[in-house]
Amino acid sequence: MLIDEIVRGNLRDNREYVVGYADLRGLMAGQYSKYTSGIVIGQRLDDVIVDSIESGPNSAYHDLYNTANRELSELANRVSQDLKEKNIDALAVAPTLTDADRTESYNRTLKLDLSHKMVATRAGLGWIGKSALLITRKFGPRVRLVSVLFDHPFGGSQEPVLKGECGSCDLCVRKCPAKALSGKNWDITTKREYILDAFRCREKCRELGESNVGQGVRLCGICVSLCPVGKGGRRGSEDQMDDPSQQV
Repeated sequence: MLIDEIVRGNLRDNREYVVGYADLRGLMAGQYSKYTSGIVIGQRLDDVIVDSIESGPNSAYHDLYNTANRELSELANRVSQDLKEKNIDALAVAPTLTDADRTESYNRTLKLDLSHKMVATRAGLGWIGKSALLITRKFGPRVRLVSVLFDHPFGGSQEPVLKGECGSCDLCVRKCPAKALSGKNWDITTKREYILDAFRCREKCRELGESNVGQGVRLCGICVSLCPVGKGGRRGSEDQMDDPSQQV
């Protein structure tokens, strides 16, 4: 497949990424309404650094977070440009908030016009966990995501994930320093606010970022570090998630 060849050709090491293709017809609105398909790429985060933040963020995690965002932005731009050279209308969407995203609507809701997590679930890469993070089957939540939208006939879309697979595990809920998680399981009808109090989470991220890293930094990552799916490089299983002895 031409599109997959373009994507894979831009990855530095296939083993460090997950890639999915989503049918987005009927799901895009506003500035993205003309795009019918999406590519989502997840870059694996370093296990040693993620393991080091079980009690809170640190400078190494902050550097890793910024480096991953920069590399993913560059990757998405390369993929988008290569698609355009093949006469495929494409748009790279940055992995994290930009100044242009800080609209009145965003300040009111803390929601952007495109959710990389939505593209990822539609592409079959994983589910939304009780942490409100994307839980990939390969790396758990230990990824950063970027998307490339395109408008082109495409038959390679993967089967969407329609519901969560966290089972009875609630480790992220119990350990969340903001007490921002409800513990509800996700499915495609679930609104984010039923799982996560985003404003409470953001405030705790500000507190932890400023105390642990430096002024003006909003960062946590505890739920990323604690999730048993992908921890230590292991793929999670339903039995592992349901067994409390496997949750620490």
